[in-house]
Amino acid sequence: MRLPPQRSEATPLHRLNNASPADLRGALLACCGSRRWAESIAAHRPYPDIEALIAAADEASYDLTDEDLAEALTGESAAGAGPGGPLYGGRHIVITGPGALAAHTALRAAHAAYESRFGHAFVLCVDGVREEEALGHVLAAIRTRLGNEPEQERSVAAEELRRIARGRLLRLAREGTPPGPPRRPLRPAGPGASVPAPAGTTSPGRTPSPSVPD
Repeated sequence: MRLPPQRSEATPLHRLNNASPADLRGALLACCGSRRWAESIAAHRPYPDIEALIAAADEASYDLTDEDLAEALTGESAAGAGPGGPLYGGRHIVITGPGALAAHTALRAAHAAYESRFGHAFVLCVDGVREEEALGHVLAAIRTRLGNEPEQERSVAAEELRRIARGRLLRLAREGTPPGPPRRPLRPAGPGASVPAPAGTTSPGRTPSPSVPD
């Protein structure tokens, strides 16, 4: 009798289900800096499939208090400290052309204005945004959200954090790709060729990672 094919036990999801508490905590906190979020997901192991894992992540995100949100936003701010400026989910764009320096300066100024108004890092999920539209998308989002009241902006930031966290967790569970910023630029830049900008959008030649529909 022919037996059905066996599922591999070496999948990234299997490794998450069987990781040590310390390893799992580190991986989850790299997806979202809230300890409550990480502990909630860890407490419900094992997950039978990725859909169940993502559903748990979404539920944990909706349960975050203001203090949890502040903790997660602080983590995003710390993650963004680097040559490319603040990060959007740990992914970089590359601005090219004669206006690269001006564009980079505009992004830094917009981030500074946002942080001055709201007291925390600007977060934005850009999964699925076309790379040629990324810069305009980010600048438009910052300018629009600068007009929000603080309470309204907290809700917007919480939703963006939820989407960023689920995207990171999805990549971790599907591909085993550690969340967080890359160790080096995705594409070498020659003198005057490009200026790395805040991450979170796709880099040239790289397609967005797959995601579970919201």
